[in-house]
Amino acid sequence: MTHTLLTLNIHSWLETEPLKKLQQLAQVISKQNYSLVALQEVNQLITSPLAKTDEYFCPTDEAQMMIKTDNFALLLVERLKELGQHYYWGWAYNHIGYDKYEEGVALLSKTPLTTQQLTISESHEPTDYRTRTVLIGQTELDNHSLTIVSGHYSWWLDEHTGFAYEWQTLTNQLPTSDCLLLAGDFNNPAHLPDEGYELIMASPLTLTDAFIEAPATYGEFTVEKNIDGWQNNTQQLRIDFIFGHNIKFNTYQIKFDGKDSPVVSDHFGIESEFII
Repeated sequence: MTHTLLTLNIHSWLETEPLKKLQQLAQVISKQNYSLVALQEVNQLITSPLAKTDEYFCPTDEAQMMIKTDNFALLLVERLKELGQHYYWGWAYNHIGYDKYEEGVALLSKTPLTTQQLTISESHEPTDYRTRTVLIGQTELDNHSLTIVSGHYSWWLDEHTGFAYEWQTLTNQLPTSDCLLLAGDFNNPAHLPDEGYELIMASPLTLTDAFIEAPATYGEFTVEKNIDGWQNNTQQLRIDFIFGHNIKFNTYQIKFDGKDSPVVSDHFGIESEFII
């Protein structure tokens, strides 16, 4: 049986007309009926009131950062319910962004989800933008246990700090399962030698890149201009990825690029059909 995964750095409340783009995002997710969705830069205002969550929310643990009423993932799953789609979901807090947001990463799943958060950066201080926490979800697809990770990682600094430190921490502490998916904004361009992408591909996790493996590819790059974090960029970049272990990727398609779906963020998304 085939399944589909979408990953997207949504830029949430930092976008112009964010509620319109949330609506557009929900419509595409509903139409495509994704099995799994990994989101990054999922923000809520520090000052917003606490929200009530229902049985579809999957908290990581007792230390789960409380969900606020304007949490972008919460609003998304509520809109999806209005469209007749019910998703289990979780959210993990990373750090304070732009002095007013609690920024995090999220996962949505059509099948029941258990979640845990793992801080992988050297910094654990919420006021430090270098603090990075991934959201690890575990579910079951086709009688196989599946671990999926949504992450927003740091830039490459050297072989011991920044992304390299985070990657080592993550790979050392991932829970075991039959199959693994890693999705998100890795902030490490695929074309640069001797940096993050090569570190990922040399990992003992024996990962495959959906773009490289899938026999059908539609588009390649997820960033085409200078954006937050890449202010001096002048070229197309592939910095968002879907990696898998014991996963067969059938397709790789760029989404939310203004072609078959609207632009909703400063990143484009990636959709991949896969088989376990």
